[in-house]
Amino acid sequence: MRLTKFTDLALRAVMRLAVREQDGPLTTQEVAEAMGVPATHMAKAVTRLQHLGVVEARRGRGGGLALTGLGRHASVGWLVRELEGEDEVVACEGDQPCPLRGACRLRRALRDAQEAFYATLDPLTVADLVGSPTGPVLLGLATRRPD
Repeated sequence: MRLTKFTDLALRAVMRLAVREQDGPLTTQEVAEAMGVPATHMAKAVTRLQHLGVVEARRGRGGGLALTGLGRHASVGWLVRELEGEDEVVACEGDQPCPLRGACRLRRALRDAQEAFYATLDPLTVADLVGSPTGPVLLGLATRRPD
């Protein structure tokens, strides 16, 4: 199973925000710089995370991004499912449907494997992901705000 770059980016953003809370909010630009990605890509991920209720964005002085309670305690399996969508691992339907789709055992096996992948992530929370040694590394990615 391979995650989309979008899901990977969103997960890294959530992890970065999880270790920053005690020092105040970060901007989308700061998170993007810390992760080494374009701010436009990060903004799209942050928007999706806001719609899921995982991240709160405040405008103005003292504003920025912060994890919600849901964001800190969300199951990583749930979060990945929401970010990845309901698509199956293989595309059996479409413009040129697979001729095996009516009697294929592979489709079911891959669907079961996909669910096993998510089930492995279900017990983990974002808070679990940022424990040592990951948390200190994430903090080391901090960008400095201009004085």
